[in-house]
Amino acid sequence: MSEQDTGRAGHHRGPAPDRSAGAPAQPAAAGTDEDLQVSRRAVTMVLSGALLSALLLVIMLVPLPYAVQRPGPTVNTLGEVDDKPLIEVEGATTYPTSGELRLTTVSVVGGPGYPVTAADVVAGWLAEDEVVLPVEAVFPNGTTREQIDEQSTAQMTSSQDNATVAALEQVGYDIPMVLTVNGVAPDSGADGVVRTGDVISSIQPEGEERTQVESFSDLSAVLSRTAPGTAVTLGVVRDGSPTDLTLTTTGHPETAAGPAQTPSGSLLGVLLDPQVELPVDVDFDIDNIGGPSAGTMFALGIIDTLTPGEMTGGEKVAGTGTMDLAGNVGAIGGIRQKLVGASRAGADWFLAPEGNCDEVVGHVPQGLDVVRIGTLGDARQAVEAIAAGDGGSLPACEAPAAR
Repeated sequence: MSEQDTGRAGHHRGPAPDRSAGAPAQPAAAGTDEDLQVSRRAVTMVLSGALLSALLLVIMLVPLPYAVQRPGPTVNTLGEVDDKPLIEVEGATTYPTSGELRLTTVSVVGGPGYPVTAADVVAGWLAEDEVVLPVEAVFPNGTTREQIDEQSTAQMTSSQDNATVAALEQVGYDIPMVLTVNGVAPDSGADGVVRTGDVISSIQPEGEERTQVESFSDLSAVLSRTAPGTAVTLGVVRDGSPTDLTLTTTGHPETAAGPAQTPSGSLLGVLLDPQVELPVDVDFDIDNIGGPSAGTMFALGIIDTLTPGEMTGGEKVAGTGTMDLAGNVGAIGGIRQKLVGASRAGADWFLAPEGNCDEVVGHVPQGLDVVRIGTLGDARQAVEAIAAGDGGSLPACEAPAAR
């Protein structure tokens, strides 16, 4: 054997130790630096993941300054609540009804007392039938939940009162009322001319005959055909004495839908506190719903209750819209969510205020037909046409370019 084969030249190796004969084993080798680095990296990743999860959880639960509008429940104004009619009339003959006249609502998550989280906001952004808005776009700054609830309840009560007056006049009742000025709009034609406490008795636009004002409808009818900037003589009773005042009318504020949907006619620039004497009693049994937008459907329910036959013909009609004392239908918020709510409730027809038509176009659920209305008379005629099978001839909301 050559020296190279023995390992080292000039040295001889001894026999290898016999470990099978009970010789003590050598201690196990310690972990390498690479093993320690992998272990530390794994711990770091686990801790980082846990911290990130905790951070995301906190972010998802932290209240955000947004409000989310969702489709809310619908209520049949011809239906019953706990075996009691939702609309109950005393002092007049009533008639059986059928079909459905559904008021529609919007559920709002967010605002004072009910903050939304990031989870709510993200879900609202992803949902096709929800809308996320800055909270100040829905609720005035500085208001409390108690103030919001009080205002919503007051608006609901006012909508019921207005619906009652408009519906009774629609079926032929004369509703005497006293129109007392409760405030004057700054920088309007009435500012510095009309006083709080004045009782309006007549109105005479320049070049026209004087009209005695015995109801809000009398005053509204004159103003609806009077152009903004017209000089009018307003008859009032001030401190018990008749007085004539001269002022200039102003135009309606432009609606969000644009000039095409802004009401015609003009305004006096005063806030009125009408005192009404109703010939019949109308009670509404409805809870947990507020705001002014149910007025139109309340009024239609009263009309159907007070008139022979079944106005709906058994059809399912939903709708929305504010109602003033003269029977004018006003625009509302959340129209797209209300369309979805109506569709989910099984409605086939939807009555939409003409002031909301720009928001309706392109957002009508499949199977739901929308009818454009501007007054309670329009709404009543629409329901009667639907019952007669002539709904296809009714005016629909159209795209602005088609007007």
